[in-house]
Amino acid sequence: MRGKETVRDMVLSLAAIGVVAAAIYLFGIPHDEGPKGSGVKTVNYRVELATARRAAPYPVAAPEPGSLPKGWRATSVTYRPAAAEDGAVWHLGFLDQDEEYLAVEQSDGKPVPFVEEVTQQARETKRTQRIDGKEWVRYEGDKYDALVRKEPGVTTVVTGTASFGQLTRMAEALTEKKG
Repeated sequence: MRGKETVRDMVLSLAAIGVVAAAIYLFGIPHDEGPKGSGVKTVNYRVELATARRAAPYPVAAPEPGSLPKGWRATSVTYRPAAAEDGAVWHLGFLDQDEEYLAVEQSDGKPVPFVEEVTQQARETKRTQRIDGKEWVRYEGDKYDALVRKEPGVTTVVTGTASFGQLTRMAEALTEKKG
């Protein structure tokens, strides 16, 4: 009769393991609880912004707190000092209230390869628009659209999957400062 007890013990052990695994899954692992993108972590970019503004050889652009519409949230931030001919690169990514992606990208490197990279190969159009007295050129692409401003010493790009209206809102919210 020893064989029956072994099978029964094994079944009970597997049931106990299943209960523990289910509890860990339900209560111990964070789950995406909403529409697409809602599981993306929000970041506070103040420290990185202050650091970039001190280190960058150009005035770093970022929205002032409270200048973006409700529901927009920062999701990524990086500053990379100049490396070879790439130049110093600033990146600040956001999701808007509709979960569309927007990013502020800046570099003092070569403008053409930088714009191609951050816009995912978007193409320059002949359309321009003035935002806060500065001229931005529209780029359209299969993945991202963009507003691009090339100035001596820095190229600023507002890009993403969001509409041109949302890209314009981001560009309007930007404040450029050197630390």
